[in-house]
Amino acid sequence: MNYDLEIYVPTKSESEYIGKKLLEFNLGIIPLEQQEPFIEINRCIKNSDGEVIGGILATSALWHILHIDTLWVKQEFKGNNIASKLIQDVEEYAKKLGCHLSYLETYDFQAKEFYIINGYKVFGFLEDFPKGHTCYFLSKRL
Repeated sequence: MNYDLEIYVPTKSESEYIGKKLLEFNLGIIPLEQQEPFIEINRCIKNSDGEVIGGILATSALWHILHIDTLWVKQEFKGNNIASKLIQDVEEYAKKLGCHLSYLETYDFQAKEFYIINGYKVFGFLEDFPKGHTCYFLSKRL
């Protein structure tokens, strides 16, 4: 069958529809194991002036799987265990939600060694992504 199809940029509602349809498919195979499909677990640390000096953005997804999307600490505050405190706080909360696995991705110029020190193990990588660098995928049993 030949169709005269065109690819275009979806509207916001079309994008949401596409995401909803994939979610429906996934949950038709493996039922949802947590109360909501995606539960944000975000934390930040502020200095005495109220300035955000570090933060972590994470999500408990579908089947009690923690995905850490972003972990950042302002340069002058690195080395003060802020990142460790943030990741530990999120992991502890995720465990209370029932999470049993955490995963993330990081680049060779970011924090791979930090995550390894904190119990994560490399399970894959993409070389030359971005050019001249490597993207690592790490996981940890909670």
